[in-house]
Amino acid sequence: MRSPSELTSAFRAQGLKVTPQRQLLFRLLHGNHTHPSAEALFHVASEQMPGISLRTVYQTLTDLAAMGELRQVSLGGGSSRFDPNVDEHHHLVCRECGDVRDVYVTDVDALTNGVHGADVDGFEVDTTAIVFGGRCAACAARATADLAHPQLHPQPNNKEQP
Repeated sequence: MRSPSELTSAFRAQGLKVTPQRQLLFRLLHGNHTHPSAEALFHVASEQMPGISLRTVYQTLTDLAAMGELRQVSLGGGSSRFDPNVDEHHHLVCRECGDVRDVYVTDVDALTNGVHGADVDGFEVDTTAIVFGGRCAACAARATADLAHPQLHPQPNNKEQP
């Protein structure tokens, strides 16, 4: 994604209004690798600029996506996320904490060439989105620590009381 000042110029060149709210969103997205949802971005922006509207966040994200500055991605589990990395890449998603990371996959063409079956006759693949689900290193370490020290994380007593 381009710098906030470059995005400001690009918005003006497109005839789009540049407001302090939009400039804040440009700054929050620049260098952001968390793949935020509109709601998460709104939450952070609201802390810095009370009164910013969710509608402004959505409209700015929509405009940026239309300009090719970010991608709207669906990674499962609810709302769409927005990815400022527009390079050809795929994603790792932690099933426990929801962390999303970019990953580059080689030989994606080999995968699309291997698509076959009765229902795919004549279908031309032009995009590929691979989402690898699993557990990130931090969640795996936490799970290992929980197993090694169960007394640090007591389980609730699920026995019915008379």
